[in-house]
Amino acid sequence: MLTGRTIVVTGAARGVGRAIAEACAAAGARLVLADILEDLGRETAATLPGARFLPLDLADPDSVSRFGADVAAHEGAVHGLVNNAAIATGIGGPEFDAIEIGTWDRVMTVNVRGTWLVTRALAPLLVASGSGRIVNLASDTALWGAPRLLAYTASKGAVISMTRSLARELGPRGVGVTCVAPGIMRCEATEYVPEARHRLYEDGRAVPGAQVPGDITAAITFLLTPGALALTGQVLPVNAGFVFT
Repeated sequence: MLTGRTIVVTGAARGVGRAIAEACAAAGARLVLADILEDLGRETAATLPGARFLPLDLADPDSVSRFGADVAAHEGAVHGLVNNAAIATGIGGPEFDAIEIGTWDRVMTVNVRGTWLVTRALAPLLVASGSGRIVNLASDTALWGAPRLLAYTASKGAVISMTRSLARELGPRGVGVTCVAPGIMRCEATEYVPEARHRLYEDGRAVPGAQVPGDITAAITFLLTPGALALTGQVLPVNAGFVFT
């Protein structure tokens, strides 16, 4: 499905990003993995054929610039970008008026500005490939208005809006841009989430139960294929029916 295509996955060291990388590798892709967790990222890349790892800090524009330059120098063209890297703080935590300004700013810096910066850095390579695809990871929290999670919800709402605008800007150049909005998953990154929050999702899904990273990878690998261009601009809530759109 992805044979001969070079795919970049951010936040690929563990959890959702690692599952996406594994699925892309199984589909035949050549991979560039990026994460701020360097040791873990290198370990992940070492387990996947045709994968290499690059450090990336979305909060640091210079880091993004170095990353983009390295990919351009070594890959030439990129066929797919999965903007997965993000931070989530305070799930089920403080109400909107108790969020610290520093927390708000960091979430927006990483999740929104960081996604834009990586996209900007790699867009010329995606255009050059002739069939570039971008898949942004949002969250269904932005679709149903999850309470006590305003910074993260707002950031993922911004990612959805960015997806739609980028689809219109990059479409004339042959690049498709889509968004996957999963529900909360059981993985390393969500171990701190209160059990009651997990149960809210798991009991409220049309198909009840936990969602794990492997549940969303088939949708993402398809969206990275040349045949997915007609879906550009769309947001897919891959969440076992917690939210319908």
